[in-house]
Amino acid sequence: MVRSVGFAVVFLLATVCVAVAHTGEAAGGGFVTGFLHPIMGWDHVAAMIAVGLWGAFLGPPAIWLLPVTFPLVMAVGGALGVAGVPIPGIETGIAASGLVMGLAILLAFRPPLVLAAVVVAFFAIFHGHAHGTEMPGAASPMAYAAGFVIGTGLLHLVGISLGSLARYDSGVVAIRGLGAVIALAGLGFLTGVL
Repeated sequence: MVRSVGFAVVFLLATVCVAVAHTGEAAGGGFVTGFLHPIMGWDHVAAMIAVGLWGAFLGPPAIWLLPVTFPLVMAVGGALGVAGVPIPGIETGIAASGLVMGLAILLAFRPPLVLAAVVVAFFAIFHGHAHGTEMPGAASPMAYAAGFVIGTGLLHLVGISLGSLARYDSGVVAIRGLGAVIALAGLGFLTGVL
């Protein structure tokens, strides 16, 4: 299990590159462009892994509820973006998602399930809006949407896989350390350092 988790992390880190993820264009793409959008932007990677990681850390039913809530509400944010409904602070909300969820993991914050779901849903709106504003330029908007939902889901699965280490005492320490890394990345996105 640990070996497969390690492979998934190495694979993601090897395939993720620094990108200007929110250019407002889908570059005429479809499924592949949508799939790569969450995977190619460090801000999305940090937040998506954090959702799965926090859910796994909180345990059932959060392990499935948070990663299911995120894409469902992200679709609402995407629809708002497609419709051109302005939401202020999109990039700030995306960056803050990594900081807030990373801190929740680092500090072993165990709120009531409803509160954790509301936090995840709140940030999903920002991520979805960023995807949605790029979708109208896509050659195939439905394929683009399917791609970004699947890409997001795979990042959630990486977080869940890493979160499965919580069953070990040393795993809890490692997970909290990952929370610190995610929180620092979120702070870097907020301040413009990353």
